[in-house]
Amino acid sequence: MAGHSKWANIKHRKAAQDAKRGNLFQKLVRAVIVAAKEGGGDPSMNIQLKAAIDRAKAASVPNDNIIRAIKRGTGEIEGASYEEVLYEGYGSGGVAILIDALTDNRNRTAAELRALLSRNGGSLGEAGCVAWMFERKGVVFVKGSEIDEEELMMATIDAGAEDLESEAEGFTLYCDPSNLTSLKDSLEAQGYVLEKAELDMIPKTTIALDSKEKAQKILRLMEVIEEQDDVQNVYSNFDIPEELMDELEG
Repeated sequence: MAGHSKWANIKHRKAAQDAKRGNLFQKLVRAVIVAAKEGGGDPSMNIQLKAAIDRAKAASVPNDNIIRAIKRGTGEIEGASYEEVLYEGYGSGGVAILIDALTDNRNRTAAELRALLSRNGGSLGEAGCVAWMFERKGVVFVKGSEIDEEELMMATIDAGAEDLESEAEGFTLYCDPSNLTSLKDSLEAQGYVLEKAELDMIPKTTIALDSKEKAQKILRLMEVIEEQDDVQNVYSNFDIPEELMDELEG
């Protein structure tokens, strides 16, 4: 996939640590609420809701919480009203950043994100300033070190797989958003182990970070943005060489 960002891989590697964060449940529940509000409470007819439910279950969010979140989204029970807002900006070196947030006060969220970016070498931009650099794709991570790449591609191309990338612990498959559910179901039916199946914003091109200082600075910025309570996802177009990433993780 041309322009795939290293941030997706970095987040995958530290997923176990993220699961320990106190606000993770709250973010996942918000995603279910908004998905149900926008597309209805039936996950078989609402791909965004199905993905949100799958993420919540993978993080061990209690089923009762998920059911209540769906009912809040459809208006069956009362609660805070959240809206999805996409914020756009830049990190150091002109790196593009997309911030997907769910908020009940967009002015407060914008002010907090502007301050976070400013303190960490970035800036909040106008709507549309970087969104054109990304495209929405379905992304599925297949876990397994002994998987045959050609066999995997042939097994999923009829289900809508467009491309794949080899990772340290498996493969990442890409598809049109409308094919995400069929691709996921096809892989599971054939016995593959999936660690995630969700919609992501994939950069069309990337900016290489070729020094330890630049990489550390942008990674710190991405992490502080993700820690903000209203933020659901952060996407960027930076690319860190594997050898430098290994050095940072070491």
